[in-house]
Amino acid sequence: MLVRDAMSSVVLTIGPTHTLRQAAALMSARRVGAAVVHDPDAGGIGILTERDILNSVGLGQDPDAERAHAHTTTDVVFAAPAWTLEEAAAAMAHGGFRHLIVLDGGEPTGVVSVRDIIRCWAPARQKVPA
Repeated sequence: MLVRDAMSSVVLTIGPTHTLRQAAALMSARRVGAAVVHDPDAGGIGILTERDILNSVGLGQDPDAERAHAHTTTDVVFAAPAWTLEEAAAAMAHGGFRHLIVLDGGEPTGVVSVRDIIRCWAPARQKVPA
């Protein structure tokens, strides 16, 4: 199975000046665990994850004052839609992260997460007769 088969095509894109609270609200509303941060002034595309927001709040930082750019990972590993799920899982395991931005023609077209991969690899749930 390929990344294109597992990825979420819901790509939440935010700007670098969004507050962490705004980012969290958008991520919650779209039910996604990561947002693509587009910052043309800082070199392009980064990622802000729920863990980044949690770490900031855990440090006592104000989510209404903290901006996405201060918590964005910019050293991003990107996946291609034609990667196998094994390749994506290996990249995640090697890098110690749970989300990959999927680029097609240089543009973000999806995000694949560990959860997406597990859904594809886990056997379908079967109802057990009562």
